[in-house]
Amino acid sequence: MDNPDSEVTEEREVLPPPPPLVPPNVVPQRVELEDTPGQPKKVSKPKRVPMARPGMGRKGKPIQLLSNHFRVNVVNVTSIFFHYSVSICYEDGRPAEGKGIGRRVMDKVHETYDTELEGKDLAYDGEKSLFTVGPLPRNKLEFTVVLEDLSSNRAAGNGSPGGSGSPNESERKRLRRQFQSKTFKVEISFAAKIQMQAIGDALRGKESESSQEALRVLDIILRQHAAKQGCLLVRQSFFHNDPKNFTDLGGGVLGCRGFHSSFRPSQGGLSLNIDVSTTMIVQPGPVVDFLIANQNVRSPYEIDWVKAKRMLKNLRIKTRPSNMEYKITGLSELPCNEQLFSLKQKNGRDGDEIQTIEVTVYDYFLQYRHIELQYSAKLPCINVGKPKRPTYFPLELCSLVSLQRYTKALSTHQRSSLVEKSRQKPKERMDVLTNALKTSNYDADPMLRTCGVTINTHFTQVDGRVLPAPALKAGNGDDLLTRNGRWNFNNKKFVQPSKIERWAVVNFSARCDIRSLVRDLIKCGEQKGIFIEPPFDVFEENGQSRDSKRIPSPLRVERMFEQIKSKLPGQPQFLLCILPERKNSDIYGPWKRKNLAEFGIVTQCIAPTRINDQYLTNVLLKINAKLGGMNSFLSIEHTHAVPIVSKAPTIILGMDVSHGSPGQSDVPSIAAVVNSRQWPLISRYRASVRTQSPKVEMIDSLFKRVSDTEDSGIIREALLDFYVSSGKRKPDQIIIFRYFAFDKQSFSVCGLPYCCVAF
Repeated sequence: MDNPDSEVTEEREVLPPPPPLVPPNVVPQRVELEDTPGQPKKVSKPKRVPMARPGMGRKGKPIQLLSNHFRVNVVNVTSIFFHYSVSICYEDGRPAEGKGIGRRVMDKVHETYDTELEGKDLAYDGEKSLFTVGPLPRNKLEFTVVLEDLSSNRAAGNGSPGGSGSPNESERKRLRRQFQSKTFKVEISFAAKIQMQAIGDALRGKESESSQEALRVLDIILRQHAAKQGCLLVRQSFFHNDPKNFTDLGGGVLGCRGFHSSFRPSQGGLSLNIDVSTTMIVQPGPVVDFLIANQNVRSPYEIDWVKAKRMLKNLRIKTRPSNMEYKITGLSELPCNEQLFSLKQKNGRDGDEIQTIEVTVYDYFLQYRHIELQYSAKLPCINVGKPKRPTYFPLELCSLVSLQRYTKALSTHQRSSLVEKSRQKPKERMDVLTNALKTSNYDADPMLRTCGVTINTHFTQVDGRVLPAPALKAGNGDDLLTRNGRWNFNNKKFVQPSKIERWAVVNFSARCDIRSLVRDLIKCGEQKGIFIEPPFDVFEENGQSRDSKRIPSPLRVERMFEQIKSKLPGQPQFLLCILPERKNSDIYGPWKRKNLAEFGIVTQCIAPTRINDQYLTNVLLKINAKLGGMNSFLSIEHTHAVPIVSKAPTIILGMDVSHGSPGQSDVPSIAAVVNSRQWPLISRYRASVRTQSPKVEMIDSLFKRVSDTEDSGIIREALLDFYVSSGKRKPDQIIIFRYFAFDKQSFSVCGLPYCCVAF
């Protein structure tokens, strides 16, 4: 990018004319380059070269800053990482795909065959890749290891909660089952070499795929180090099982605070970037306590067991008194005191006869295990067995294991609580990161020591600049002064105030004085230059719907819309909605969806606790912008002094894609693009929104060919809007701000110069 502080002295490069259009009767032929007949030539990927920075900025007040980076020193840059492919199978050849099984197997390989591995330290990614510093003895190695099986699949036979046979024999067999073993075959095959020298090259500006691979190996070492400490791993974020890191979000969900850690090349060399990270986990402890909190009920007897079954499936539990761990597969169909299973017993004087009896789970634990259940008799049992061989445990003997991710969508209240409780002041954040680095103890990792990697324990100090606040203009050309990142519209008018004529008030709140609110809003609007007619009507929610907690929010919104449609003569220009709660209102989502998605009605939601001029001004700032007005603009726009942009018609585009929450894999992703309009202004934008396939980051609707001559893509819309709103001027330049991914095809077709600033 050009230095924003330097003046542009060179004339803009004259681009060649676009190529002539291909006649419609010509069919292009694909040309294959060949080294030898019949063999297509291999085309290497273009190397990624970072954009050269012409210099440093000079504006603003110099300031020293601390960054959450820790300097890394690499002594042994001559080392070579050897990459090996790992295959782990059971004895019968079936691939071992259980979660976490790969790490346990490879730890056993390292422990058992240390001599055969020549004492090499291993960095294993938990799946298919293994890395060492220097080569292993051979390019292909095969090992056999035996692991004690602690899983629940073999915990009980014949549907018995605790095994078969007499109580004493059952206890003995149960103890023996803890030490049942499985045999695994491990195959390690050489895949590639990765030069550590590539990291040094990247720091000198010669970035390559090898440098990215070398940094990936270092990140895998960090991940393996965290796994050995018992952390929950979520990509490059690590979470310790420490209750002081947990915060209650409601509904049986906890926010678990951890940290993100990864190696990054920077201008000052290699650094370890550490930042605070938060994930959601299931509340550990008794299963019944989690279900009561999750469903917001008062006792176990009010639990919806259909919902509970969906929520509990695949979660891990520990059972009393054995303290063994199992995975939940379902719930029993009958209550504990009615659920029968077949129990085998030895009978006869010599105990050589086998007798099968039917017994309830409740009676089994009472008579054979001598455990008196307090409240589980009339509740379903937890099933940890297979469909044809269920294994039941009473609910009160089961506790959820800690550090289990909660991947379902959060409620509005939970999201708001997560944001609020994740906030940290700078000093607190620094203390957390310093403690995270100290707790991780990376210097003790044998792989990092072998690589000669050492990590400084002090935050990296960098030079910063405090830029002057941009000068703004309000209505009538008045200057709008900013202080500490804020501006005040007191005694100021909007640049382009809108006019509100057809509007109404919708009230979901019982405590709001509507008459005073409307009067003060109209008066404040006059001061800002907005003419506001009295509202057509005020729609009040009836007291029964407002007071009943059992009526779902979407139904309350539907009933309110029935009132609106029955009284309004046509679609309103604007609706002011008063919510019942200041934060986390369940009405907000359904209300916005109904207005914007179904009817295209502009709406502003408020939940005032104290109404004054400042509050009403902030509300009018939003309303005016939504109705197409303009609150203020930059002084440099008024003087046509925006660098680069003011000299030639320029369209500015911003693009991003938002995805569904974790657990919402079927929810479409939302692609949004904004484009500047009314050049030479840069404060007026138009938005386009499209849905696309879930979790797809690339925007697939920028260029959307409908026919050979027609395109319905977002870029065409943006260019046409710019042309119409800018006095029939076509843009000479395009500036794109895009997070992560960018589709160049959409711009290659228009033949315009463009600059993409990716984040």
